[in-house]
Amino acid sequence: MHEYKRGLRSGIPIGLGYLSVSFTFGIMAVSLGLHTWQAVLISFLTVTSAGQFSGIKTMMLPGHYMEMFISQFTINIRYSFMGISLSQKTSDRFRGFWRTLLGFFMTDEIFAVASNEPVVGIRFFAGLSTIPWAGWTLGTFLGAVSGSLLPHRLLSALSLAIYGMFVAIIVPEMKKSRPVLLVVFLSAALSCLFYFTPVLSRIPSGFTVSIVAVSAALAGALFFPIAETETGEGQAEPTAKNEMKAPAELTEKIGSKAPAVTTEKIGSKAPAKTTENAENTGGQAAMIRESKNSTIIKGGPING
Repeated sequence: MHEYKRGLRSGIPIGLGYLSVSFTFGIMAVSLGLHTWQAVLISFLTVTSAGQFSGIKTMMLPGHYMEMFISQFTINIRYSFMGISLSQKTSDRFRGFWRTLLGFFMTDEIFAVASNEPVVGIRFFAGLSTIPWAGWTLGTFLGAVSGSLLPHRLLSALSLAIYGMFVAIIVPEMKKSRPVLLVVFLSAALSCLFYFTPVLSRIPSGFTVSIVAVSAALAGALFFPIAETETGEGQAEPTAKNEMKAPAELTEKIGSKAPAVTTEKIGSKAPAKTTENAENTGGQAAMIRESKNSTIIKGGPING
């Protein structure tokens, strides 16, 4: 139970953010002709943000099932990769039925928080998903109800909030990375091309989203690939350098400094003291001899 409560606390910021974004979805759904219960049911059963905004526009065009399938597959395929990545950190009990059940709640923000955990358990992930799921559903309900009461002009203004959310997500990454900036401009240029060109503008919006997203992603992968040295080899290289430096430093300290000090202490200072003592001893012996000789010399005439 402790892990579930900890997951609940971690999911509160996500739930508050989803509340405001899904509010816009509820307004947009009602403005396009859906009933309140239909909008709430969509959020209750999908929790896919961008997929929902794209899907409700296609739902208003009966018979475009293939278009909806391709657009939803393109937008939501990222959740599969998130699940594969997160499965490497789940506990031993987090498998089978639990992965199928809780994998439904996978979103970008939930994945980001769960990835920071050393081990992701069932209770923690369930708690982490509860408030975001409830916030997304509740926000849709509030937006749908408000959409039935607010004037049309205000609804049109509030519908722009979703674009502000995407701008807030994209702009920080554009500032940090030049390749991301170029890929974003490329996708915007392709989107304008499909919208304003007479022939391309006839392509349904669902197909347009898929074509633009895949084309921009492929261009980014081809022209701005991530070098392997930045991940694996690039991290191993400093280790090798450290391993090379460490013996060198030890050799320098042990092979040069220590012997130098020893040599200095033993080879220079100690012999110097020995020589000095020997010289002093020799000097004293010479003085004794001289004194004896002088005594003998002085005493010769007296005795004689």
